[in-house]
Amino acid sequence: MSTRTDLRALTEQRSGLVVPGSFNALSAKVIADLGFQATYVTGAGVTNMSLGLPDQGFMGLAEIAEHTGRIRDAVDLPLLVDADTGFGNALNVRHAVKVLERAGADCIQLEDQVNPKRCGHFDGKAVVSSEEAVSKVKAAVEARTDQDLMIMARTDAAAVDGFDAAVERARAFGEAGADILFVEAIKDREQLLALPGLLDKPLIANLVIGGKTPIVSAAELGEAGYAIVLYANAALQGAVHGMQGALTALRDNGQITEDDNLVIPFAERQRLVDKDAWDALDQRYSS
Repeated sequence: MSTRTDLRALTEQRSGLVVPGSFNALSAKVIADLGFQATYVTGAGVTNMSLGLPDQGFMGLAEIAEHTGRIRDAVDLPLLVDADTGFGNALNVRHAVKVLERAGADCIQLEDQVNPKRCGHFDGKAVVSSEEAVSKVKAAVEARTDQDLMIMARTDAAAVDGFDAAVERARAFGEAGADILFVEAIKDREQLLALPGLLDKPLIANLVIGGKTPIVSAAELGEAGYAIVLYANAALQGAVHGMQGALTALRDNGQITEDDNLVIPFAERQRLVDKDAWDALDQRYSS
């Protein structure tokens, strides 16, 4: 199967598939190496790690398309790609979908925030009208060339208009053709677990470590009917934590070695970037 048909099959199981977010090609390779079955190209992660900025609409289509292409070249996993608001109106959404489809996305996520957006777990969000949001979903669905490319529609309306309004928006997105539905930043555990029973399309649960949504196990979310359990920035938070630990030791001690167990060994780093395979190719081409 292609990565797109593979993702559709995984999604239809509705078994709480855990999907970590990747912010660059190496993080995606680590995710693949550890046996995860898909990865999410995170807009927040790209913004934080590549621009050093908060997730407040600073990332553009060019940045996310470039990162998607690099990650597509690095791993064979299905890629769910964060396209924020589609970077404008319905016409911009059409363009974004075509660009990201060419870059290698298997699923493209769009949201209904006012542009420029902000992280779904920040305060002060605003959403566009339901009519405008639905029109952008329709534009995305019509823009794809490959019908196996999935469209994920996210609503942030729970923080603005309440849970019931968010459910109604998500239902409208499904009727407009969205393949996966995403109700962001649900604060109540019971509402989180009840949501799959209120909507008939596959759902994603976004668990932000330290965010507004309560952390619930993937097993329990799968039993509730969620298709995907997203940890969009677990790799990012872990990477920053690791960097802080290693660099604090270097600052304080003036040296750092593999024996300190604060960094991966040199050989492990080369394994992750396939150095042996590249050496073999170099030798074959040289001979």
